[in-house]
Amino acid sequence: MSSLGRASAVIAAGTMVSRVTGLLRSIVLVGVLGSISQAADAFTVANQLPNSVFQLISVGVLTAVIVPQIVKATAKPDGGGAFISKMFTLGVVVLLICTAIAMIAAPGLVWLATSEKQQELRALATALAYWCLPQILFYGVYALLGETFNARRIFGPFTWAPVVNNVVSIAGFLALGALFGNVPTRAAAWTPEMTAMLGGTATLGIILQALVLLIFWRRTGLSLRPDFRWRGAGLGTVGRLAGWTLLMALAGIAAGFFQTSIATAVSGTDASTTVMANAWLVFMLPYSVIVLSIGTPYFTQISEHAAAGRDDEVRADISRSIRTLVFFIMAAIAAVAAATLPASRVFTRSIDETFAAAPVLIAYLIGLLPLTILFIVQRTFYAYDDTRTPFWFTILQCALVVGTALLASFLYTADVLPPSLLAAAVALGQSLASTVQTLLAIWLLHRKIGGLQIGSWMLSIGRFALAAIPAAAAGWGVFLLMGGDEGWTLKSQLFGALGTCIIGVAVVVVYIGILALLRAPELKVAGSMLRRFLPGR
Repeated sequence: MSSLGRASAVIAAGTMVSRVTGLLRSIVLVGVLGSISQAADAFTVANQLPNSVFQLISVGVLTAVIVPQIVKATAKPDGGGAFISKMFTLGVVVLLICTAIAMIAAPGLVWLATSEKQQELRALATALAYWCLPQILFYGVYALLGETFNARRIFGPFTWAPVVNNVVSIAGFLALGALFGNVPTRAAAWTPEMTAMLGGTATLGIILQALVLLIFWRRTGLSLRPDFRWRGAGLGTVGRLAGWTLLMALAGIAAGFFQTSIATAVSGTDASTTVMANAWLVFMLPYSVIVLSIGTPYFTQISEHAAAGRDDEVRADISRSIRTLVFFIMAAIAAVAAATLPASRVFTRSIDETFAAAPVLIAYLIGLLPLTILFIVQRTFYAYDDTRTPFWFTILQCALVVGTALLASFLYTADVLPPSLLAAAVALGQSLASTVQTLLAIWLLHRKIGGLQIGSWMLSIGRFALAAIPAAAAGWGVFLLMGGDEGWTLKSQLFGALGTCIIGVAVVVVYIGILALLRAPELKVAGSMLRRFLPGR
């Protein structure tokens, strides 16, 4: 447990710094481009393309396949060095090919991700995409190296490297504003120089993020060299397992493109893709700091126990990890719910934009608890080399995402849904789909290995919810005491951030106090993990 605590502390600290600098990056970008803006939405679409394509070809494969395979390879006499070199070489070759294909297909990708009503936005997004799509290669290199670090239980470099990307991006965005003054929000008013500076800065940050990991590679104790002798290296297993994850990622990307194309219909006038991206960033802050930092070491441990055939320990890992994760995540849900308006103000230029963005954040927040549980459940399937089952419950989720987005579009077109709530409706559909996906995934995993101790961790979740509701109410009361929607917390981005922190502290204090009165056993586990952050621990 102590090693898990130390690993979680390292990941949480790096993730926190990374996410905070990521928040600053988005704040600076909003200051330069705005949040309800064609230019901002065009950049959001273009910069999300490499993330989407990379997810298609790499993230699912790495998460689902590479970590368990590296864990198994480390049992070999060379510690898995030969396997990793072959895997890395093959990965870079595939990434180069996919990057080239994506560059050629850039206009088509932008067309899929934008509304036909926004031709000017499409033109700017396409120009920016040519600058952003090379990120696919460097995202891939970063992930290949980083997942190897994780599998070797070296969690620091992979977690801290994104800070470099954020710092470079912040500098570039500030330079854009300084050089071009009031950057136009209309897509048609952009010049090639503006496009090159914005897109080039975004890609430079990803390049440096990947190079940072190479500097720390020596810590793995493995040699890394090009090796094209792929036959007989066991990569066939990787390919077989990766096939399902590629199909799963493709379905997810298609659903995401469809959501974006629906939301961009109101770009420039109401909350659209940039507001959704910023709301997702706030949503992902607790997910990344809590779920990834605690869940990633658990995933490595689950993979080790599954590889050794120790199913009872896997079941215990699942129950313990879910209870620990939900303990923290429930407090985050209560805090963000209470601080929705101040938190949204951080990423908007005006109070009117804040009220447009807040419903999107609330809609995403509904899905935070299911996604937290899904993280462990889905990765348990991966630990057993089962990528086919996650494919099927993800297909259901994608179908629901598309169906709810279609419903939102129909209601908007029929003048039943106001344009200001279109993005929120799309986000709500995402959360509802994730909830159904998680319930199905739990049922399927129970059928697969049984004995998930669902009753024990559902009892814990109920206890956490019992504490979170009054804690959120207390946080909302603090917001009202600070003036509510006419108070100082909505006067500026800085005040919004400060108000969010104050509300968050109030929520956590009440939440912990109630759980202490209930004598929740998870408090001891949480306290043990938090003590890992203290000097000398």
